Amino acid sequence: MVTHEPELTSPVELCLPDGRLNPAAVGWTRRPLHSAHLRGWGRAKRWEYWGIVTPDHIVGLVVSSLDYAGVHGLYVLDRATGRETSTDAVVPLARGSVLPPRSGAGEVAVRAGSLRVRIAQHADGTTIRATAPDVRLDVEVPLPPGHESLGVVVPWSAKRFQYTVKDVGRPVRGTLVLHGRTYKVGGPDAFAVLDHGRGKWPYAITWNWAAGAAPGRAIQLGGKWTDGTGVTENALVVDGRLHKIGEELRWSYDRSDWLRPWRISGERVDVTFTPFHEKVSRTNLGVVANETHQCFGHFTGWALTDDGTKTDLDGLVGWAEEARNRW
Repeated sequence: MVTHEPELTSPVELCLPDGRLNPAAVGWTRRPLHSAHLRGWGRAKRWEYWGIVTPDHIVGLVVSSLDYAGVHGLYVLDRATGRETSTDAVVPLARGSVLPPRSGAGEVAVRAGSLRVRIAQHADGTTIRATAPDVRLDVEVPLPPGHESLGVVVPWSAKRFQYTVKDVGRPVRGTLVLHGRTYKVGGPDAFAVLDHGRGKWPYAITWNWAAGAAPGRAIQLGGKWTDGTGVTENALVVDGRLHKIGEELRWSYDRSDWLRPWRISGERVDVTFTPFHEKVSRTNLGVVANETHQCFGHFTGWALTDDGTKTDLDGLVGWAEEARNRW
C-alpha cells in the first residue's frame, strides 16, 4: 500500500499540553525536529539504541525507560567466533535513567549494576562511552555535513503514538576493549545506526526492523507496527541523502528457522537478507513479555531513489529482526 505522508521542515512538539498527540507532528523529517515531552505515566516508552558494525564485531547498546522498568544492555558479537558477550540490567521504575526529549541534543546516561553508559549528543556528532564486565566501548559517531536521517511519527490514536528516528550508515571511530584485548573501531566498513524512540504504545505489538550499510549506501526498513497507520519507516540513503519510501512492504521469513534468507519487497525495494548469526532475547514476567529474534547478515538486491534510479544494495551488512512485545 502506498502512503501519502507529509514532510515536516520546522521544529514541532510531539504532544499537546494535555499529553495527547499533536496532529501537526504527524509526518516525516530529514533531521530531528520533534521534541517529545511525554506527560503522565502509563504506556510511555523512551529509548536510545545504538548498533555498531565493524568487520570484527557487532555491538548493541540500549538505554530505555518503559515506565515500570528501565531495561538496559550492552551486547558484543565476535563475528569470527560467534561468541556473544552481554550484560543486561533491569531497574524498577527506570530509576536513574536519563533520556532527553530531543534526538541529537542532551545527554543519555544510566548506571545500573555493573553497566555504565554515557552518551553525549552535540551538533557535530555523538560520543558513546559504555562499560560492563569484560567490555569497554569508547567511540565517536560524527555527523557529516548534510547527512540525513529518517524521523517518523506513527499515529495509532490520539493517546497511542510513537516518534522514531532511524539514523543509518553513520561513520564511527574509537576503541572496543573486549576480554582484555583492544580493538580499533573505524574505517570505511565500520558504521553506526541509531534508533531513538519516544511515545505511548499499545499493550501488545509486533514489529520488523532491518538496517544495513556499506560505503555510500544504507537502507532502513520496517513493518507490522506501522501497518494501517498511513505512515511507514522505510528509506534509502545514498551519499547521505535520504529517499523516503512511502509504501508498506512485504516481509517473508521462516519463524521456524530464523537463519534462512529473509525477503523484503515492494514497488521501490526488493532485497534478500541472508543471516550469519541469530541473537535471541526473551523476557516473560506474565503480564510483561518480550521475544526478539535479531539476525545479523548481508543484503542483496536493490531500491529506487526518488527519481527512480536503481541503487544496488549488494554487500550491505546489518540486521533484520522480529520483536513481539506485551508491555
